[in-house]
Amino acid sequence: MSTAESRLAFEDFQVGRVFEFGGRQVDRDEVLAFAAAYDPQPFHLDEEAANASVLGGLSASGWHTCAMTMRMMCDGYLLNSTSQGSPGLDNIRWLKPVRPGDTLNVRMSILEARPSKNRPQIGLVRSQWEVRNQHGDTVLTMEGWGMFGRREAAAGAEVPPAAG
Repeated sequence: MSTAESRLAFEDFQVGRVFEFGGRQVDRDEVLAFAAAYDPQPFHLDEEAANASVLGGLSASGWHTCAMTMRMMCDGYLLNSTSQGSPGLDNIRWLKPVRPGDTLNVRMSILEARPSKNRPQIGLVRSQWEVRNQHGDTVLTMEGWGMFGRREAAAGAEVPPAAG
């Protein structure tokens, strides 16, 4: 278990910093189970229908790809951070089909970081995520905000309010 000092906090998410993590293999049974439960379109459930579709073969739901990305984010950094959640995502784009057997990796770039105006113990971080398969093809991009505890607040120090 990590100590508070070793956990990633707001101060660790400087603009321009890049994190890379992942290595998750896409399992055919998980693709079918997710589709059956949440996105039962034929190209996610049936090999023949998928082959006849514009996707040209069985593919994971875009929402399943987002869920797998979330798991990689948790394992890659969120579970070892001061994360306080997220107010949302923007610009989600599914660029290529994700196939059973693919191995996914994530590249996260920090675009913006600023202290919260209303909650000085929290910092806001805007990131862009690119999810790539084993061939280096980008299959998903998205942007979003994360809320992280500030190290000074965790240490009990007085945290100055954000300017502006």
